[in-house]
Amino acid sequence: MVAFFTALDNFVWGPPLLILLVGTGIYLSLRLGLLQVTKLPRAFKLIFTEDKGEGDISSFAALATALAATVGTGNIVGVATAIKTGGPGALFWMWVAAFFGMATKYAEGLLAIKYRSKDANGDVSGGPMYYITNGMGQQWKWLAVLFAVFGVLVAWLGIGTFSQVNSITSALQNSFGWSPQIVSILIAIIVAIIIFGGIQSISKVSEKVVPFMAGLYILAALIVIGLNWDKILPTLGLVIESAFTPAAAVGGFVGATVKEAIQKGIARGVFSNESGLGSAPIAAAAAKTNEPVEQGLISMTGTFIDTIIICTLTGLSILVTNQWTGDLQGAPLTQAAFASVFGDIGSLALTISLVLFAFTTILGWSYYGERCFEFLFGTKGITAYRSIFVIMVALGGFLSLDLIWIVADIVNGLMALPNLIALLFLSPVIIKETKSYFDRHR
Repeated sequence: MVAFFTALDNFVWGPPLLILLVGTGIYLSLRLGLLQVTKLPRAFKLIFTEDKGEGDISSFAALATALAATVGTGNIVGVATAIKTGGPGALFWMWVAAFFGMATKYAEGLLAIKYRSKDANGDVSGGPMYYITNGMGQQWKWLAVLFAVFGVLVAWLGIGTFSQVNSITSALQNSFGWSPQIVSILIAIIVAIIIFGGIQSISKVSEKVVPFMAGLYILAALIVIGLNWDKILPTLGLVIESAFTPAAAVGGFVGATVKEAIQKGIARGVFSNESGLGSAPIAAAAAKTNEPVEQGLISMTGTFIDTIIICTLTGLSILVTNQWTGDLQGAPLTQAAFASVFGDIGSLALTISLVLFAFTTILGWSYYGERCFEFLFGTKGITAYRSIFVIMVALGGFLSLDLIWIVADIVNGLMALPNLIALLFLSPVIIKETKSYFDRHR
């Protein structure tokens, strides 16, 4: 059973999906005139501009909620895994995935606002389910239903619950010896208090926690890199060289081919920033704005912050401290990089970051899954959805089934297919909206 699902997972996350994800980003980048470069300063300025328009939360809160879900264990564990198996060159291919992913994330944010609607409770509903049905037409509703089903499964079984809870309980057990079962029940109680308050409650927590956790982590990583400043240029040279030539075996590192560097870098990059998966536009749809292009630009900054900044800092911390050549993998590898500068305090800082990153991912995905569930079953099912979500969080400390995480990875990848079809189908709308906006604001 595990062997079958592992093979299916490798197929889903294999070259076809990665080529489609990056290919969509390349196509949109070219059609939009490399908007991720030319309009990035304007995008950051818009984050702090006063909101004008209908919606449930501010544009900044929508970005914070999306970042809460994307800035997670992938930024710490995923980057370490990519470098350990794909070599230093994997970091370069993460940058490539993020660069083109910014155009994809822009398109998702734009369509989220353009095609959003309101549910029976008066709350905003949006995301791929709505730009498929409202943009592509009712004959494509089956595609929207597929996306929503995969979205609920990812929220309940994967990124939203088990994998995050497991990261938190493992980190706290390793650092303080706390019981995983008790920790998971405590997390479930805190999550219940927050998510039963709806998107306003989730966004209020995200607005406060996300800037703090990202700031703490970025500062710590900058100190690690800064104290090894003499190795920065040679390390960047190694990253670029290893992206195009096989990385030789050194120390505990067994070597890697260029193919491994590309596959691990792009897969982990996409997994971390979620560009093209269709999750972030669900949060973007709730923003108080009437300008689809402006929300698209704000959404685009999420990929920049997640991968170009946070993943890069993780990767450089591991490389400049030379920890990647040892025998450690995953979170302990990043922990060793921090501990090489800060000692035990470094391990503690990383534990806190990992716990906060994982916790906010639980909150973000609870909302994504809820909107998908509401699309399928209406507002009457929301309380049932939230209750099941909380139970799944509580079970996270009691389960250690490999099969669950493999299935979660599969449905996570499958979410991307309906979304990418919609982005390509609606690309004329994206281009027209973009041209119209910048003509008006020239």
